[in-house]
Parts: sequence; structure tokens; C-alpha cells
Amino acid sequence: MRILAIESSCDETAAAVVEDGETVLSSVVASQMATHGKYGGVVPELASREHLRAIVPVVREALEQSGTRLEDLSAVAATVGPGLVGSLLVGLTYAKSLCFARGLPLIAVNHIEGHIHAVILEARRAGTPVAFPSLALVVSGGHTHLFEVRENFTYRLLGRTRDDAAGEAFDKVAKLLGFGYPGGPVIDCLAPYGDPKAVRFTFAKMKGNALDFSFSGLKTAVLRWVQSRDMAAEIEARCALRRENPSPDTEAWLAVTPAATLGLLASFQHAVIHELLTRASASAEQIGAASLIISGGVACNSGLRTAARSAGLPYPVHFPTPGLSTDNAAMIGAAAFPKYCRGEFAGLEIKADASLTLA
Repeated sequence: MRILAIESSCDETAAAVVEDGETVLSSVVASQMATHGKYGGVVPELASREHLRAIVPVVREALEQSGTRLEDLSAVAATVGPGLVGSLLVGLTYAKSLCFARGLPLIAVNHIEGHIHAVILEARRAGTPVAFPSLALVVSGGHTHLFEVRENFTYRLLGRTRDDAAGEAFDKVAKLLGFGYPGGPVIDCLAPYGDPKAVRFTFAKMKGNALDFSFSGLKTAVLRWVQSRDMAAEIEARCALRRENPSPDTEAWLAVTPAATLGLLASFQHAVIHELLTRASASAEQIGAASLIISGGVACNSGLRTAARSAGLPYPVHFPTPGLSTDNAAMIGAAAFPKYCRGEFAGLEIKADASLTLA
């Protein structure tokens, strides 16, 4: 059984063909990084236009790579939300068109559920299936959520960010310091060169749900640290480096980043990781979790992976491979499979929902 999956929730146009819910026959992603990098973040209108340009060739390539004809498909799955509504509309409308023209069932998939299924898919293929109930930490540029995941793929929201997502905080701090967008990978590669105890960060105690996150105060603390120092020349040196070379390597970044700033980066990353794992651990204990899933774009962070695996947690920790951590369509196809088996199909009147919730 083959499902064509389409993902277009933000700034990457992706298509994949997934067989029987766990065999990825193809996975194609068209990135818009070059388009949005010059603006320091994703521009929704530009993202929609880039999706329109890419959707047909990306789907065609996914079908060709997998040796799949349209008549071989059992269903078409597409991300219905959450995300940028203009971006979602492109992928969902194209999926609807294929379903209408070929008489195929449409499966609507929540983007966040897709990130969870990316881990479940790879763990099953590796022979180390995820044990349930599982605690899922979905952490990216747009999301920081904690979910209880039950064996029948039902979900209960335990905690979420009240302001910035963790990945968003990484990107904003990097932009402030002249590292450009996306900034998370740059901070991750430079953090090992700094002292994680150089700058002391504190987090506000959360009123109400103690499992919620807040990263805006951390971002403000970095801003005040910068404002208290004369860093204009240093920041301009990094901006100049990016103008000369849009993708500097680690050595080039180190040449324009003093020890004090490296300490700031290391301390910032350490603080974010500590906050994520502290709340994830508390949530897992609360539900008696048999495993921990960490997924989303920030799951690529090497510091987070190292800290989670060396924390001595009493249950296995599952990460996706880097290719399935960031937005992709293979995870949408994986999440669509159990819905197909249950006959959970969507009508062609379904609308994109930018603020769709999972639980």
C-alpha cells in the first residue's frame, strides 16, 4: 500500500512515497533557505509563491524516484495544519486535485503528529520500537510541545510554550548577534568552543501549568547582555562575513567571534537544553512513560542529543535521523498510514487550519 504524502506547512516543499507505513520509497524536499535567509526569517508571502513554483516538480520527482505511477497509489496525504495558511493551502489544494482527478481518498495529517511519527517509523525499522505510553517533546522553530502518546496514537497535551518556540529563540539570538538565519545550527556548532557556565540565565517560574515553557525572557537576557557591551564592530564583522560567504564554516565563524561571545552562546544553548529536558523528564514521570520521543528541527541539535542520552533517564530516548527531524513528507506519510487503516479520510471541502491543535 503506497501513500503519496505532501508537506508544505512553512518554507519547505516536500513530497514522499511511503509504503505500508514504514518503508520510505522516496523523500524529496525543496528548501527555501536562500529565499528567506536575506530577510532574517520566513516571509509568508514569499513562502507561498515558492511552494507554487516547486509543488509540481517535487511531487513528480517523488513519484519517479519511487517508481510509482498515480494508479499505484492507495491514497494521498497532506498536511492540513498547523503552519502558515498560504503555504498549507498550496500543498493541500494540490493533494485535493490529485484525489479528485484520480478518485483517491484524501488523508489530512497534523504537522506535529507527523514529527512524532518520524521517530516511530525509524524506531520500528531499526528494530527498537517505541514503547507506550511515550512522552513526546516536539521542538522546532514554530513548536515546543509536550504530549503523552498512547499506543492507539491518541494524544494528550501536557505542556507548551507560552511565547517563543525554542527554535525561534535560537534563531532570534543568532540574528541579534549577526550570525544570520537560520541561526540554530550556527549556535550549535560554536557552543562547544565556549564555557556553558560563563553567563548565568534564569527562567521565570510558570504560573498555572508548571510544564509549560517560556523562552522570551531568555531572549531578552541575551539582548541586555549585548546592550551592556560595545559589540557593534564585532557584529558588523560577522555580517560582513555573511555578505562575502553566505555559508561560513566553523573556522570562519570562530575568527570573528571572541571568547566572551562563545561563552554566551554556550550558556544560552545549555540553558535551553536544560529547560527542555527538565520539563520533559517531569512530564514523563507524571505519565509513567516507557520511552521519550524528541522530534522536530531542534532535535538536530547535537548538544540536545548528547545531553538527553547522557542524562541517565530510566527509559529509552528516541531521536529521528537529521533528514527526518526537519520538515519532510515522509513523516506525513507515516502518520497517514494508521489513519488509512482506520478509514479516517477527509472530504475535499476540508480547509487548511493554521492554528490546528493535536490534543
